[in-house]
Amino acid sequence: MTACPDADSDGFLPPHGGYKNLKSYSKTVIIYDGTVLFCRRFLDRDWRTTDQMVQAARSGKQNIVEGSDASGTSKETEIKLTNVARASLRELLEDYEDFLRTRDLTLWDKNSREALFVRKLGRVRNDDYGTYRGFLETRSSEVVANILICLIHQARYLLGRQISSLEKTFVSEGGIRERMTRARLEFRNKQKTTSAEKRPPAK
Repeated sequence: MTACPDADSDGFLPPHGGYKNLKSYSKTVIIYDGTVLFCRRFLDRDWRTTDQMVQAARSGKQNIVEGSDASGTSKETEIKLTNVARASLRELLEDYEDFLRTRDLTLWDKNSREALFVRKLGRVRNDDYGTYRGFLETRSSEVVANILICLIHQARYLLGRQISSLEKTFVSEGGIRERMTRARLEFRNKQKTTSAEKRPPAK
């Protein structure tokens, strides 16, 4: 994970807080903005599911932020919150699929022409809401729901890879306790070396 500008690389806390550089985060921002728009355009604002969908989209985004910030002191927490983000998006995915099914609308096959087109848009290095604005703000509920479903699948894939990477890092480097122990041992060894250098030579 990319460090934030004020991360202290000399201490035992690892670089953390670089969530804005994560592709998974940028995807969840698009999903959140798109979901807010979807609910405004196609759902009753007083309907309970409307609030649940917006909150699930928000959770998918905010847990990445919180996990990234917590990673400096707890890799376990980062892994847990990243997984919560992924689970929230699974809940949101179910809501979009329910929307299509209960209205007899079509759920795109993952290899359909339309889904492949959205996937191609997602390969843009710095894609953002603007990449999809023309579609999300003008197309039918069926099309918009399917676009957001495609984006959710992309985000969940990225988060799955992210979790796997975090797990490998934790296994190889340990957590904050191991870093604190190593830092303490290095400090003690440095003190011993300094003391030995200051000691007068034996006659």
